[in-house]
Amino acid sequence: MGRVTVRRPVLRLGAGGTRGRRPDTLAVEEPLEIRVAGRPLTITMRTPGDDFDLVAGFLAAEGIIGAAGDLRAMRYCADAAQQNTLDVVLAEGVRPPDASMERAFTTTSACGVCGKASIEALRTDRPYEVAADPVTFTPEILAALPDRLREAQRVFDRTGGLHAAGLFDATGELLAVREDVGRHNAVDKVVGWALRAGLLPLTGRILMVSGRASFELTQKAMQAGIPALAAVSAPSSLAAELADDAGMTLVGFLRGESMNVYTGAHRIQV
Repeated sequence: MGRVTVRRPVLRLGAGGTRGRRPDTLAVEEPLEIRVAGRPLTITMRTPGDDFDLVAGFLAAEGIIGAAGDLRAMRYCADAAQQNTLDVVLAEGVRPPDASMERAFTTTSACGVCGKASIEALRTDRPYEVAADPVTFTPEILAALPDRLREAQRVFDRTGGLHAAGLFDATGELLAVREDVGRHNAVDKVVGWALRAGLLPLTGRILMVSGRASFELTQKAMQAGIPALAAVSAPSSLAAELADDAGMTLVGFLRGESMNVYTGAHRIQV
């Protein structure tokens, strides 16, 4: 695994004209090339760490795999510099990704689905019926999630530059947390962890993200069978549309005791 943080000298300018040089800690951003059976699929910009979870979650979101048994092996390419190329071997009988899915450019840390040809291409077959999930939770449980997620962000404490995704159960217990420069990568790492542990579908769970709720994050949650997505910032219109269509609960502006429930209000006990 590569470094998660690096130290870099900076010129610090302060109030009253004060200035001085000091080291600062930055979150690492490096490319990861994902290959399937030796064939390049995509390159994503990520923070090194939990790469196997990241790739497993990415493949699940793309509909290529759906369970741990769909993966035969994952390994870093021995000739790749700094372990930034990861090759996946799918289990026998698992259909490899179609050539049309290959992304001939780098997926940035701000975008997880930029390589798709159209929005309609993102409406993949849903492996789980999220709308049928009967889970409910109280506003008090939701209100506590941002602080619990923030308390678990260890690398953010040193850099201030990472997104986080946390998986909680209906009582508000934190099950897993992952950090990354890309919010979509953080979600893929959480979903990939769950897939490799044999926990999909993630019924009765809440996905909490540290930024906004975009269409791509909603789609990734839906593909993992997560019935509720909560964010400290705003959702996009397309995220709300997809969540409503899938029967998911979507909560935004979750700050303190206030929140906006955009879809799936029937799951919140008021």
